[in-house]
Amino acid sequence: MALSFWKYEGAGNDFVVLDGRSGSFDPQRETVRALCDRHFGVGADGLMILENDPQAQFSMRYFNADGGESTMCGNGGRCIALFAEHLGIGGSTKHFNGADGPHTAEIVSLDEREGGTVTLHMANVE
Repeated sequence: MALSFWKYEGAGNDFVVLDGRSGSFDPQRETVRALCDRHFGVGADGLMILENDPQAQFSMRYFNADGGESTMCGNGGRCIALFAEHLGIGGSTKHFNGADGPHTAEIVSLDEREGGTVTLHMANVE
């Protein structure tokens, strides 16, 4: 299976990132684990999929390196907002949903070599 992916890093965490708007990728636990494996795969702390969302500009699905789906990762949220910017989604403010609810990110700056600076406003934890 051929799979296009990108690799993003935020504050030391690295992620495999997929554009899932076509809905063609069905993330199975073993596949996610294999992609994130640092010895035999791409190597990453987690995998994120940017998907369509009827209530926001996009949604973020986050999987830990062990293949389990999780709710949210702050560094991952900043990376997927920058990925959305690279895909041309929305303006400098990104509104997206994660498994834990809505989030807002702002693209503060973009740099060809460094990637960019992104702030993320996360939902309060109860």
